Amino acid sequence: MAGCFNPAEASDLMALSELGVGQDAVVSRLELPEEVQHHLMHMGFVPEARVTALRRAPAGDPTVYAIDGLEIALRRDTAQSIRVRRPGEGKAGDPTEGTR
Repeated sequence: MAGCFNPAEASDLMALSELGVGQDAVVSRLELPEEVQHHLMHMGFVPEARVTALRRAPAGDPTVYAIDGLEIALRRDTAQSIRVRRPGEGKAGDPTEGTR
């Protein structure tokens, strides 16, 4: 089930770990083992969910992300396997994009 989320052009996607503090993105897909995907999905990492990088640990890892009203700390190796897109990219023609 890895990579089972919304199809999108690879060039439009980036790793969640690439977000700077204060930046937000929209979840596209998870490229993780199925059991890890399910765990993260229960915490809100589902297609089209908006996620914001809130803060990083002093050494740079982990990073705290806000998603679905929760604050979740993820290590860089996990965040590198979560593919996101900037709000407004992909989903062309979706008038609600960027308002969720």
